Amino acid sequence: MALKYIAYTIGLAGVLTVSGCKKFVDINTDPNNPTTAQLSLLLPSTEVSMAANMYQLNSGTATFMQYTVFSSGLSRLQQQGTSFNDSWDGFYTQTLNDLAAIIKAGAAQEQWGYVAVAKLEKAYLASMMVDMWGDIPYSQSQQGQANVSPAFEKGTEIYEDVLKMVDEAIADAAKVTGTTLVPATSDLLYSGVKSSWLMMANSLKLKLYNQIRLVNPARSATAIKALIADPATLIGGTTNSNAGDFTFRFGSGQNPNNRHPWHRVEYQGSKTFYMSQSLIDLLFNNDDPRLRYYIFRQNATAGLNNSANSNGYYGRNPGDGTAAPADLNRRSTFGIYPAGGLYDNAPVNNIPVTNRFLTNNGATGTLKVVGPTDGTGAGIMPMITNAMVKFIRAEAALTLNTGDDARQAFKDGITAHLNSVSTFAAANGGAALPAATINDFAADQLLKYDAATDAGKLVLVMTQKYIAQYGNGMEAYSDYRRTGLPLLRTPLSPLNTFPLRLYYSETELTANTSLGENAGALQVAQQTTPVFWDK
Repeated sequence: MALKYIAYTIGLAGVLTVSGCKKFVDINTDPNNPTTAQLSLLLPSTEVSMAANMYQLNSGTATFMQYTVFSSGLSRLQQQGTSFNDSWDGFYTQTLNDLAAIIKAGAAQEQWGYVAVAKLEKAYLASMMVDMWGDIPYSQSQQGQANVSPAFEKGTEIYEDVLKMVDEAIADAAKVTGTTLVPATSDLLYSGVKSSWLMMANSLKLKLYNQIRLVNPARSATAIKALIADPATLIGGTTNSNAGDFTFRFGSGQNPNNRHPWHRVEYQGSKTFYMSQSLIDLLFNNDDPRLRYYIFRQNATAGLNNSANSNGYYGRNPGDGTAAPADLNRRSTFGIYPAGGLYDNAPVNNIPVTNRFLTNNGATGTLKVVGPTDGTGAGIMPMITNAMVKFIRAEAALTLNTGDDARQAFKDGITAHLNSVSTFAAANGGAALPAATINDFAADQLLKYDAATDAGKLVLVMTQKYIAQYGNGMEAYSDYRRTGLPLLRTPLSPLNTFPLRLYYSETELTANTSLGENAGALQVAQQTTPVFWDK
């Protein structure tokens, strides 16, 4: 199925799901006030289009980061001008255009709640696009026919504008009385709750200042100290709650289909992905109970290279350029988290008897070849989560001397994520993790942390953050370029070096005349040119 068709149908279905058919039809009941109705429709459509257009971007970066294998070429580190063009084109023609319209119309009408939410969404998306591509069209884009070839601007300048935009959004939110910024039906992410959006705003600032810590450590340390001084203003608050996670939730409908994109493409006869053997081995060899939630085996004895005498965890090694055999019914696939697939509770034939967390205790399930009716498909796109905030705080404490308790933040990040996986699975047909398992697993990681050197502590933090960011390849890709962690498996037959930026959309390079004769050289340089924060 074409990616643009996927994005379009998910977007349409998301709007229908959020509003309900009656509200979708009746929402513009005042013919004399169409602009107000447009805001209430545009805002949820931007949230849907942002998440839907992340499919190609997330899947590709997840391949670089050895979570999965979206394509053989990307697994071998070889990009094309079409590798990420659907995401790029969708962000510019759909999400950013609509956000600009909301900000302009909302300000004119003094609908400051809409303006605040749109600015925060734009700040998140624009900063993420800088993280992926480096220099991008920004201030001159979203001008329609007035400027069809916007100039590319430096990522460092865009980051500065983004940080100002977050503060502007906080000020805009302060103009709104009450506890909601917009009606609940107009906001898929937080149902319009003001306090949730303010926590997202501060957590985004935390993420951005940590991202640029190598550029100006003193500035980042000062900003992060100010943010952590009142942890109640961050996602997770003072209780380590996941309730405020900045997460997009897909639906369970099939007609129209608004399920998680990974479920849509894998829970059918044909398959696009392989699971990465690197991730499988990392979880399996480290007694991590999340393996049963991340990966579902279709066959009990299939293994690497389509062998028939393994444990069913059949993935593909990074950089494997061999052709795919007839293995659609044997390869492992996405599990219950985060794609809304099936929970693997079948026995695994070679789990070490010394394991404490990834065991066969209570494993009474059976395996099957997955189909469209398996699982709910109501997966999630984790963007900024409580677990992520805690790992950022741990990293900043270790590298910037922020005065935070890195050990406690490390523990809280682990427990937050295990609780998130457990809660999600229990609500989608899987099994919850026992509280004792969550606590004991975190305690086991703390023993390793306490025994490690300062450098080793950072390795543990970034490795656990990497595991917890499964489902969001973009963030892991940024972390890896900034820290070199976690340690990735050497690709078998790479065709290029590890990409430091993503290739631009070939449509952009062809149509944007502001690039002159430099488009080809600019594209090639993307592979080896660091983003400004990658020192």
